Amino acid sequence: MRSKAVATTKSAANRHLTPASCACETSNGRKAAGVDPEIKQANQNRLRRIEGQIRGLQKMVEEDRYCADVITQIASVQEALRGVARNLMRNHLQHCAAKALRSEKKVETEAMYNELLELIYTHLR
Repeated sequence: MRSKAVATTKSAANRHLTPASCACETSNGRKAAGVDPEIKQANQNRLRRIEGQIRGLQKMVEEDRYCADVITQIASVQEALRGVARNLMRNHLQHCAAKALRSEKKVETEAMYNELLELIYTHLR
């Protein structure tokens, strides 16, 4: 129950932030622009491997495998996901954030700083 309250508090705190305007913006909503095809393919391959690891974890739990072994595999999946997040953050910084931060628009620049800080504080620890 406590984690639900924390999640509600976080989302309520984030509602006051203005979404950053960046190169990712399109008329149909936010979509990544300028994604390097090689990085995209590497991320897709990595996510497919992670998907396989998750299926392996499900099987380990079904088979009542030794807890320490399951925990080790969970840590491996978490690190793989962090790798995908780092690739995405690098792309976001190089394309979307760079454009917004170079902008002469104070509101746009401030919104991007806030977005980047929020990403770092909540997701990229």
